[in-house]
Amino acid sequence: MSGEPGQLSVVPPPGEVEAGSGVHIVVEYCKPCGFEATYLELASAVKEEYPGIEIESRLGGTGAFEIEINGQLVFSKLENGGFPYEKDLMEAIRRASNGEPLEKITNSRPPCVIL
Repeated sequence: MSGEPGQLSVVPPPGEVEAGSGVHIVVEYCKPCGFEATYLELASAVKEEYPGIEIESRLGGTGAFEIEINGQLVFSKLENGGFPYEKDLMEAIRRASNGEPLEKITNSRPPCVIL
C-alpha cells in the first residue's frame, strides 16, 4: 500500500498480473452529503472484481459523486442526479482494462429520498 490517505492498492504476487492492472480510478465525493459510505461500498465491489485496480478518493463539492477512469470523467452525479449502477461502472472498468474507448455512463439510480 502506498500509505497515502484515500488510496487502496494491492501488489500482485511476482509474475502475476491482476485484473484491472493499469487502471486508475478517482472518485470525488461530497463527504458532508453522506456519500462516503457509497464510495466505500463501490470501492469494495470494484476491488473484489478487479484486485489490481488503483482507486483514489478525493473530497468534492456539495452534491458531487464524480468518477474518472484513467483521467477521463465517466460519471457525474452533478449531471445525472443519481449514483451509477455497479454493472455500468464494472463495464467501463473492463473496457479500460482492455484498452477500449470509454463512454460516459448516463444511467443512474436515484439517490435515497426521505419522505
